[in-house]
Amino acid sequence: MNSLENSNRFTFVRHGEADAWIEVVAAEMAQILNHDIAETGRARMLLSGGSTPAPVYQALAELDVQWDRVEVSLVDERWLSPQDSDSNAWLVRENLLKRAEGAHFDPLVRVGKPLPECVYAANLQAQHNQAPSVAVLGMGNDGHTASLFPGSRDLAKALESTLPYAALDATGCPGANQWPLRITLTPRGLRTCRQRLLLLRGKQKLEVLKQALESNNAQLYPILNAIDIDGPKLRIHWCD
Repeated sequence: MNSLENSNRFTFVRHGEADAWIEVVAAEMAQILNHDIAETGRARMLLSGGSTPAPVYQALAELDVQWDRVEVSLVDERWLSPQDSDSNAWLVRENLLKRAEGAHFDPLVRVGKPLPECVYAANLQAQHNQAPSVAVLGMGNDGHTASLFPGSRDLAKALESTLPYAALDATGCPGANQWPLRITLTPRGLRTCRQRLLLLRGKQKLEVLKQALESNNAQLYPILNAIDIDGPKLRIHWCD
């Protein structure tokens, strides 16, 4: 075992191949949701976009979960209509919600509302809903997670926010591509989640994670804000 498996900062699960990675992560998510449904009658989860988690969402939708007792929202979102195929809302809808009949979805972007109003609504909703059972995170090759991009003008403000969600302008950050305006979960919002899963694929992502851990610089590698926070240890699922 290497230092990743031995870390006391997080739990690292290494999978031999992609099918097992998908199956195990989907089963873990279903178990978390079903536990909270049994305990409180409902469950809530926050999902990320991107091609990495999409097959996990497809597999999760096929598992035995009382979807009419599940509320789904997002870790972050580009400043796009939920109907735009480049939005995280669209990806979650296509890969999970169309299969998980009865699940309730709360998008972060509300059509016709300006960005500050959307952030206000997301914070209001987060503060009045039960704590998320699970949040699914990803990580970019620049070390960002959610929409916490290194070098963005709003990063420090978002990291220090006392609210669950914040607006962020990532203009000039390569990882943001052509969508610099974002709504993102903050470290404060992450702390409210009962469990956090980081889904990674490929050797490059593993190297970025190692670089982040060695740097110990949460401004340069915002993924560290998902690792070194209070609550249950982050569970990292990786396969090549």
